Amino acid sequence: MAISTSTPSDGAPGTAPPAGTGTGGDRRRRSTLLHRLDVRGAPYAFVAPFFVVFAAFSFYPLIYTSWISLHRVELSTLNLMEWVGFDNYTALWDDDRFWNALLNTLTIGVLSTVPQLLMALGLAHLLNYQLRGSTFFRVAALTPYATSVGAAALVFTMLFERDFGMINWMLSLFGVDNIDWENNKWAAQTAISSIVIWRWTGYNALLYLAAMQAIPRDRYEAAAIDGASRWQQFLMVTVPGIRSTIVFTIVLSTIGATQLFGEPLIFGQGPNGITGGADNQYQTLGLLLYEEGWKNYQMGRAATVAWAMFLLLIVVFVVQRVVQRVVARKA
Repeated sequence: MAISTSTPSDGAPGTAPPAGTGTGGDRRRRSTLLHRLDVRGAPYAFVAPFFVVFAAFSFYPLIYTSWISLHRVELSTLNLMEWVGFDNYTALWDDDRFWNALLNTLTIGVLSTVPQLLMALGLAHLLNYQLRGSTFFRVAALTPYATSVGAAALVFTMLFERDFGMINWMLSLFGVDNIDWENNKWAAQTAISSIVIWRWTGYNALLYLAAMQAIPRDRYEAAAIDGASRWQQFLMVTVPGIRSTIVFTIVLSTIGATQLFGEPLIFGQGPNGITGGADNQYQTLGLLLYEEGWKNYQMGRAATVAWAMFLLLIVVFVVQRVVQRVVARKA
């Protein structure tokens, strides 16, 4: 049986390509488009989880706190919100407790930040030398940071106890009378600052140590050839080399001082911890926020204090940036 084959005549339509396939040009265009989406969209996809978490746990609470601060809201009836506008802010501005808490926050911040960073700088300088057991000393320096604020505050509260505390016992050896660390304003703020200093000095020292080890050794060799002493090398080489880290720790310590809460709360040993002592002698902004919200049940006032703390941090950040630019220009 003969099988005949035929080809389409001129002008007759040919067989269509299978469905789903395109020309080489179409495939190249699709490949190029996917490549562009991959190159341009991949970075956004990688950082998207961070922004989702930030929006859920930082941005939204910030905006909602701002909204609450414009209302009169009680803790027992959170669903009942009365619009008061900026009345909470004007009331806070006229409240002596707010200015007292702000002054206490700044005072404790200075008392804790300045010695803390100076001690951290000196400790990092010592650890930067080739010491035996350097790993042990670095771990030991970080141990206070790993200790919970509750445990540290309880221990220091017992150390500063008026009648049976070790600090007063040591001072009595030099003929100093017992100091009422809790009820005396400056004594209480000094005691609270010592807790902060103990917890954060080692952490900042390790930050400084990492920055010091990144400084090229030839700078020290050149300074030594020029006749610079160890102290001069520290001032002229080390400090300028870790300037950015110093600025970072100052900002970090300022934020921590503004949010100070656990140390004074536990130091007060009871109801006085919320009010910062019988006369509010060491009440910080964090304690004032807690008192307004969870003792007086005024969530609107508490939200106002929270936003005042946020605005204070913005002011500190702006001042820090201005100072940093001025120093950079002079350098």
